[in-house]
Amino acid sequence: MGTALSVAQTAKTILDESGHQATLHESFNADDASFFDPSSILLVCTSSTGMGDLPQNIIPFYLHLTNQFPAIAGMHYGVISLGDSSYPNFAQAGATIDEALADIGAVRLGKVLVLDATQIDDHDKAAAEKLSDWIKLLPQTSQS
Repeated sequence: MGTALSVAQTAKTILDESGHQATLHESFNADDASFFDPSSILLVCTSSTGMGDLPQNIIPFYLHLTNQFPAIAGMHYGVISLGDSSYPNFAQAGATIDEALADIGAVRLGKVLVLDATQIDDHDKAAAEKLSDWIKLLPQTSQS
């Protein structure tokens, strides 16, 4: 439905305006080394589909993490997870990505930012408000 992409675009804008260099990837390319550059900080934005399933466009990234085990131990990351708490597996896709990154040694900065569609009318505005706390955790010279 495009909400996660819109939130990711908002996050990129906020990061850029905060002095960080952010690159938005709408799909995963295993040949693109920037995904796992140890000097970068990865911010994953995803929604959940169905019963907490991963959206189709993030499945290749997840499979790469869980099947190829990229050498990202110590790399920092964050997760923005969109969901609807009226469903039993609320925001499960974000939790699944978080777990996969942690399992191979990546280190999450702060908490997973969960945006609940039952409590939020404007996801972009809610993300912008909550991202300010996460940005404070970033090194001044980081790339996101």
